[in-house]
Amino acid sequence: MTTEKKPITIKKYANRRLYNTSSSSYVTLEDLGKMVKDGDDFVVIDAKTSEDITRSVLAQIIFEQEAKEGQSMLPIAFLRQLIRFYGDSMQMVVPSFLEMSLSRFTEDQQKMREQIQTTFTAGGLPGNQMFEALEEQTRKNMQMFSQAISVFTPFIPAAPVAEDVAVSEKSTSAQGGDLDELKKQIADMQRKLEGLARGS
Repeated sequence: MTTEKKPITIKKYANRRLYNTSSSSYVTLEDLGKMVKDGDDFVVIDAKTSEDITRSVLAQIIFEQEAKEGQSMLPIAFLRQLIRFYGDSMQMVVPSFLEMSLSRFTEDQQKMREQIQTTFTAGGLPGNQMFEALEEQTRKNMQMFSQAISVFTPFIPAAPVAEDVAVSEKSTSAQGGDLDELKKQIADMQRKLEGLARGS
């Protein structure tokens, strides 16, 4: 019988010091970043309030990485768009899309690495093939995201055709324009995310 390994508890004190209760030693954000890369799961708890502050600490790690020259991964256009989604009616679906996209990307990373390695080796494939592969992966992610949305909101078709839209509009006309507005917002978000993926 296998027992699930519990995440390591990291305590954060008022002086901002981080204490690893597993190794009984103080650690830095850089140490926590290495733990993430090594696949070690942990939670960060405020020592005074016992509040789970894992999310904010992980965000700090990303901030520090982004501040290092040559380490940045988040395009400015992406960051601006992400900020715009805060407080927007579509904010609740953005985390699901990002998590799904990164999960899919992680699964396919070995294939991506092989494509990148081939691209940059002598006599390799054309340089734009890597970006075409990334664009294709983004399109697949968008399709998968639409299908996932339809599971939670079955009244919104994942990939509607003209006939289906006409039938849907007739059947929901009595309920007002709420559903139509939600469809427009989802379509708008998809267009924006696709645009960001292409570097626009």
